[in-house]
Amino acid sequence: MISKQPLYVKLPMVLLTITLTVGIMIYAKGILVPLMISGLLAVLISPLSSWLESKRFPRLLAAFTSLIVLIGFLFGLAYFFYNQLIGFADEIYLLERRMTEFLRTFNEFTEQHIEGAVPISFDNIQSAAFNYLYDNMASLTQGVIATATTLTIIFIIPIYIFLFLYFRQFLIEFIKRAFPENDQDKVQTVIHKVKRVVQNYIVGMLIVIVILAVLNSIALFSFGLRHALLFAVFAALLNVIPFLGPFIAATLPIVYALLTKDSLWYPFGIFLSFYIIQLAESNFFTPKIVGGKVSMNPLMTIIALLIGNFIWGLAGMILFIPGMAMMKVIFDEIPGLEPYGFLLGDTKRVRADDISDKPIAERLGMVGKKSK
Repeated sequence: MISKQPLYVKLPMVLLTITLTVGIMIYAKGILVPLMISGLLAVLISPLSSWLESKRFPRLLAAFTSLIVLIGFLFGLAYFFYNQLIGFADEIYLLERRMTEFLRTFNEFTEQHIEGAVPISFDNIQSAAFNYLYDNMASLTQGVIATATTLTIIFIIPIYIFLFLYFRQFLIEFIKRAFPENDQDKVQTVIHKVKRVVQNYIVGMLIVIVILAVLNSIALFSFGLRHALLFAVFAALLNVIPFLGPFIAATLPIVYALLTKDSLWYPFGIFLSFYIIQLAESNFFTPKIVGGKVSMNPLMTIIALLIGNFIWGLAGMILFIPGMAMMKVIFDEIPGLEPYGFLLGDTKRVRADDISDKPIAERLGMVGKKSK
């Protein structure tokens, strides 16, 4: 047994295992990322497929209908951003002019107060950008290839989702048969909890995104910011990336207000509004809706973001959060690995009957209240 080996034997084996795992994940990114995205989305819409099957839909038709509903939702979201970006593109010339004016004002201020300051011009910024593009033509060529690969992935993900939905019972039975007979109950419990965690995380995050989109829209419209809906929805979607996402989400409308408004009170007001909204999100919305067991402590969240970015880039930053939540559930159920589940969990004490095991509607107070 590895656990009975001395430390100087176990440590190299653990480091070798981690190195091989990370290397395989990096090398097989094109396979693992689409599979993980498809698996999460399939778990999300599996209740719809099960409900359709309970209404005597054939399994093939139920899986296909659920997939069409998901694709319709994603297509509607993409169409919304497409229309918003078209309107935003018409103002690029205005932003360029305001940037030039802003830099001129900044240069005048620095020349008056800082001796020997080098002025900055928008033309120099454009020239530096083009030089960077020319110097990195090889990277751009690889980017075109990566775009083609991305398009292939976009077309293959719906096929994966359909197959996961259609063969979900078969896959569950395979997982159960991979373990001894006396562990069947524990395996079934782990599968149920992992499924519940994934559904709670994705559905909960969707609800939080909708709430944030509404609050962000109210804040930005109240300041009269053009394209407020685009900034509001985009900022809400960026919330899936903890810490970094909200920072970028607030920066974009603040910079836009700085370039398009005549007073510094507008960007300051937007900053203050986003700060209050994020306080409400982190202290009320996400803990109440998403639940305690899905949340990880800030240290593990930051580590998960860094590792995810190192291994899979942006996709890793998004996927490693629910991945870590699933690992926590598995660690909590395997004897000897409970400390690692505790390490990944939230630092706040959670009741034994954690609300994250309850349906989201019950946690929001919509159902499940006992009458006194």
